[in-house]
Amino acid sequence: MLDNRKELIQYRLKMAKERLSSSELLLREHSYKDSINRSYYAMFTAVRALLAREGQDFSKHTGVISYFQKEYIKTGKFDKKYSKYISQAFQIRNNVDYADFFLVSEDDAKEQLEHAMEFLDAIANYLQKT
Repeated sequence: MLDNRKELIQYRLKMAKERLSSSELLLREHSYKDSINRSYYAMFTAVRALLAREGQDFSKHTGVISYFQKEYIKTGKFDKKYSKYISQAFQIRNNVDYADFFLVSEDDAKEQLEHAMEFLDAIANYLQKT
């Protein structure tokens, strides 16, 4: 693997961890919509770390998610639940960012944070092994 890919992977994992940390802080401050946004971006950035390993990237979120599902979920490299986690997070993030009067609860934000933590751990472990 090219050295710059390794650096990019590490950078993206670091950014994913920072976003996860932001999500935790925002949850504690009862800023549930923003917490959900950061949880989604933690997952999204972790997937982009996987793509960096292969020299892949896409200009749209749907392209990144579709590639992850095709190359990592359908091939059995990751459990199917991770496809659900990122797809659900993407949908909820779109709603909290763009839909007027979309309501979320503390439980919604906690669930997204828990999914993001598990998701990021799974990707980090996978990258460490390969």
